[in-house]
This record gives sequence, structure tokens and C-alpha cells, in this order.
Amino acid sequence: MNAFGLSWRYLWSRPLATSLNLILLTLGLASMAFVILVRDHAGRAFERDLAGIDAVVGAKGSPMQLILAGVFHIDVPPGNIPLVEARRLGEHPQVAQWIPLSLGDNLQGFRIVGTTHAYPQHYGAQLSQGALWSVPLEAVLGAQVAASTGLQPGQAFQGAHGLGNGGAVHEATPYRVTGVLAPCGCVLDRLVLTATESVWQVHDDIHTDPSMDPAESAELAEALAAEREITMALLRYRTPLAAASFPRHVNQSTSMQAAAPALEISRLLQIVGVGTELLRALTAVLLAVAGLSVFIALWNAVRERRADLAMLRMLGAPPRRLAGLLLLEAFWLALLACAMGLLAAYGLVALAGHWLEAAQSLALAPWRWVPDLIWVPVLAAGVAWLAACLPVVQAYRIDVFQLLNARSVP
Repeated sequence: MNAFGLSWRYLWSRPLATSLNLILLTLGLASMAFVILVRDHAGRAFERDLAGIDAVVGAKGSPMQLILAGVFHIDVPPGNIPLVEARRLGEHPQVAQWIPLSLGDNLQGFRIVGTTHAYPQHYGAQLSQGALWSVPLEAVLGAQVAASTGLQPGQAFQGAHGLGNGGAVHEATPYRVTGVLAPCGCVLDRLVLTATESVWQVHDDIHTDPSMDPAESAELAEALAAEREITMALLRYRTPLAAASFPRHVNQSTSMQAAAPALEISRLLQIVGVGTELLRALTAVLLAVAGLSVFIALWNAVRERRADLAMLRMLGAPPRRLAGLLLLEAFWLALLACAMGLLAAYGLVALAGHWLEAAQSLALAPWRWVPDLIWVPVLAAGVAWLAACLPVVQAYRIDVFQLLNARSVP
């Protein structure tokens, strides 16, 4: 039997101890891989959805809330802002592009966003079916929305009031689906896009009474038009230098606030980083315990196999071959733990991605390889080598003649 086969048989000659060591090492490596995967996927999701957005302008309140609501659509916006003031900011010399967003309704929990064609164009979205909206009360569905609702171009649906599922349905103003976006892996996958005027028209009908006098109805429509609002606006600067002065201009001279996505996401990652550091510390403890357990198992194995090792020496096996058998045993354990740890980490990320998709939150690509995962097998091999060092030296130094003489004494 070759060295690989013999070391494998030796490894499983103690199934209980081997299983325990394997579980401990797998837990440590899985924790490490999970941290790497989540950090990479979250960073890519933030980078993907924030691409090209230099500022988010909305009602005064929490800047973090504004970013989460306006860019990622996972929070409630702080309020509305006047359309006139938002347009004035869009005409500022430091602003190259502004994209209005109007929120307030949902389709089975998916947010209906009133905007312009510039919004899907900003993310480079492509249509898999149909076309973009051309008049109010036409809508385009994100890929996840279409898959969840089963709606197709030409079909109609009714929006519900509020940003979460379960609000009052606007039965008098149904939307018609004109297109479905191809999956982009970005925030658009879970949104329903329509014209800004659609959101206004739906909510204008709430204030309109069919029995109202035509003159009063026209007067009310004119008053509503003068007080048009949007929820927020996404801005792209003309030059990077605008980042130093434009937010301060908005915050100090208008009734609105400007939040910098890069700054707020950095703060969010710092907060999340505390939990990451705790998980890393737990990973270090698990790996240390696993390494100690492997060391004890290999040390005891050398003591228990003295007769086998002596027999191998008598059959012509050199000391380095005996040491190699023990080292291979440790590396078999590391290889198994590495494979199981990576599978467990990817499985956890897949479950997290499924849960986030069900919660209509950030999208993850759970089965994508992350280059930093190369450190998982490196660490597994390092723990195995450190745990096996002393037992290997002990096996190498076994004196076969002394051992045989000791066994031959009556």
C-alpha cells in the first residue's frame, strides 16, 4: 500500500477522534470563508448600485436613511422635496445629471418608482421583453419582480399604497406592463419603473371627487401641479471637485439635504465591521482549538503505533517515510476540512442570498469564486503542519532497535 492509502487508513482507524477534529477544523475554516464571501459580495453589491451616483438629495433627516432608501431601496425615505427646488439643483453648474425618484406605492411588496428613462440607462439595463414606458400609467418590471408576480407585457396590475406589502389598493388607476428588464444583478431587478407623472396621477385621484364641480376640479388640479413633489433625486457631478462644496451648498442654503453615498456606506461598513471582527476572533479560537486537538491526536497516534512504525522500519522504510505518513495524515484532515468548510460557507451565503431575495433586499451571487478564498486552503495547510510538527519529529526519531529490545524482554 502506498503512503497516501496507508495514511488514509491510519486517519480513520480512530473514527471518533478524526470526526471531532474534522468538525472543529471545518467550523473554523467555514467561518473564515463566510466572512470573506459576505465581505466581497456586500462590497460588490454596494459598488454596483452606487456606480456613478455622487449624491442623493432629499428631505432633511438621516443621511444614511436617505442613501438606503434612494440607492438600495431598503429603507423608508425621510420625506418629499419640492420638484421646483430639485430641478433648480439639477441646473446647477456643478451637476452633470439628475434623476428624479418618486416613491409611495408597491406591487406585492416591490416598490413602484416614478422616474425617467435616465434611471434604467444609468445602470445600463437592457429589456428582455417589450419596451420602456412612453405615457403615464405604463410600467416596466425588474427581472425579479416579473419572476415573482408572473406579469407579462400587455397585462395590467394595481399598485398598493405604502412601501411594504398590504396597503390600500389604487383600483381606479391600474398600470399596464410594457416591458420586462433583463437581469442586471442590481437594484433595478426588484423595482417597478414608471413615469414620475404616474405617481402623481395615482395620488391626484385620491384627492379628486367625481361629483366635484368642473371649475373646482380644475382649480384643485392647478394647485396640485404647483405643489408637485418628488421623493429624492440622484445626482452625478460634473467634476470631482464638486464633492467638496456642493453638499454644503445644499445643506446650508436649501430646505433639502445632500448625502454622499461613498461617505455613508463607509460609515455603515465600519459599524458592520465590528461584527466581522468578532466573527474573525471566533474563527481564530476555533482554529486554535482544532490545531491543538489535531496535535494531541497525532501525538497519541505515534505512541499507539510504535509497533507498526518499528515493523515498517524493519521492512526497509526510512525515517523520513514514517514522518511523511504522519504528515500526510494531518494534510488529509486539512484537505477534508477545507472542502467541507468551503461548501458550508457557500451554502450559508446561498441561504442568505435566498433570504435577502425573499425580503427584496440586496442581491447576492452566492456561487461565484472569490480570489481571497485561496487563504482558506493555505490556512488549513498551515494549521495541519503546525499541529503535526512535534509528532512528526517524534516519529522520525524512533529508535527501532531499542523498541524491539524493549518488546522482547519477558
